[in-house]
Amino acid sequence: MQTRLPEPGADELAHSRQLAALIRNEIAASGPLPFSRYMMLALYAPGLGYYSAGRTKFGAAGDFVTAPELGSLYARCIAHAVAASLRELGADADFLELGGGSGAFAVAALGELQRRDALPRRYLLLEPSADLRARQHERIARELPAEIAARVHWLDRPPQETWQGVLFANEVIDALPSTRFAIHAGEVYEEHIDLAGDGLRRVDRPADALVAGAVRHVERELGTALPDGYRSEILPQLPYWLQAVAAPLARGLALFVDYGYPRREFYLPERSDGTLVCHYRHHAHADPLHWPGLTDITAFVDFTALAEAGVGAGFDLVGYAPQGQFLLGSGLLDLVAEAGDDPLEHLRRVAEVKRLTLPGEMGERFQAMAFARGLADPLPSLRAFDRSRRL
Repeated sequence: MQTRLPEPGADELAHSRQLAALIRNEIAASGPLPFSRYMMLALYAPGLGYYSAGRTKFGAAGDFVTAPELGSLYARCIAHAVAASLRELGADADFLELGGGSGAFAVAALGELQRRDALPRRYLLLEPSADLRARQHERIARELPAEIAARVHWLDRPPQETWQGVLFANEVIDALPSTRFAIHAGEVYEEHIDLAGDGLRRVDRPADALVAGAVRHVERELGTALPDGYRSEILPQLPYWLQAVAAPLARGLALFVDYGYPRREFYLPERSDGTLVCHYRHHAHADPLHWPGLTDITAFVDFTALAEAGVGAGFDLVGYAPQGQFLLGSGLLDLVAEAGDDPLEHLRRVAEVKRLTLPGEMGERFQAMAFARGLADPLPSLRAFDRSRRL
C-alpha cells in the first residue's frame, strides 16, 4: 500500500507521528480504544486530527472532491429545491449547514437564494474545524456582497433554542466516528485499536450492550443472523446525534446527502468487511491506521438507520432518492442552458453535470434523504423520485 500512495513530506510525516503518539499514550493509559474513539481522534483531535489541522482537504490539491467543490451547480440546485420552503417559513427562517467545507457551497447557495427571493434571515455554519472556519470566513468575505456575507454566522454547537428553517448536511454522516463490529461464534464483538510494538493493531473484544443491541436490531430487520466472520460498521449513536442537531428545528426541513445504501444492501454477504474507505491525495485505500491525521476515514451510510433516527426524532420522512435524479428534478439542466453562447462555459457545466448525475460517478452512489416538520409541500423534486419503499 505504501508504495502505491504518494509519499508525504517530512512535515506531514512528523505531524502524523505526533498524532500517533497521542493515540498510543491514550491506549497506554486506558487500554485498547474502540475503533470509534480512534476515528474520533484521527479526524478531530484538536490541532492534529485530519479535519482539525491545516492541510488542504478538498479539490485537486487535497484528498478528495465533494460535489460543492466541482462548481456552483450542486449548491444552486439545492438552493432551488429548498427555496419554496424558506419562502413558506417567512422572514424568520434560517439556513443551517453542518460542516461548511471550503465555503463553496455557502457562497453559491446564498447567491441562488438571493436570485429566488428566498434569502434566510441567517446562514448558520456549524464547523468544528478552526482551520476550515478561517477559510470559510475568508472566502465568504471575498466572494459575497457585504450585505449578504453579514447574514453568515458560525456556531460552536447545534442551536439549543427552537428555530425554523432548513438544515443541510453534505457528506457529514459518513465522517461520524463509526463503530466497527464482528461476529464470532454467533456473538457480537467490537473492533478496538491496541498497541503493537511501535505501531497499532486492530483487536476484537466482546461488545457492550449498546453495540450488541444495535447489531441485533439490524439482524431482526434483515430477518437473518449475520454469519461468523462478518465485519462491518454501525452507528448506535446516530439517533442521539440526530436529536442533538435537529430536534430544536420546530418547523422546517432537514436534508442529508451522502453515499450509502438501504440496510439490506449495506449488510449484503459480499460486504463481509464493511464499507470503510480512506482517502489520501485522491487515492482510496482500506487501512485506517496508515498515516493518522493525513488520511480521511469514512464509512458508507445506512440510510434505513437514518430514516429510523429521523422519524424517531419526530419528523416526517419526505423522501429518499439518488442524487442524480434529485438534482435533475431541481433544475440542473436549466443551469447548463444558462451558459448561453459561451462554448467553454457550456462544456465546463456539462462536465460538472456528468460528475453529479452519471451512475458511475456521484449520481447513484450518493443519495438524498429529507425530513420535514410543519411544511405544506416540502421538496417535490425529491418526492418525484422517492425510493423510500427500498428502506
